Amino acid sequence: MNCTDCTVCGNPLIYDRVVFHCSCGAFIHAYCWDEHVLQAHRPPFEIGSVNLDGEFKARESKIEEQVSRAQVSGERSSEEQKTPLLK
Repeated sequence: MNCTDCTVCGNPLIYDRVVFHCSCGAFIHAYCWDEHVLQAHRPPFEIGSVNLDGEFKARESKIEEQVSRAQVSGERSSEEQKTPLLK
């Protein structure tokens, strides 16, 4: 695969069409962007609902699961292991 192919679907990037160039270096069709971000970068997110007042109520959170596991086990999270704490 070369830079003229989409990193997500592998199909050719068509000349003069919208193409996203991600900060990770990938070239992606505009319609493949969401899939790339979710698969390659796995950002933290929450699943929930919004009530009539516009307030978000989380049902499930990937952030909370990671924090609670680390607190219970006393282990440092993967982010803490990668980034030293500043004192």
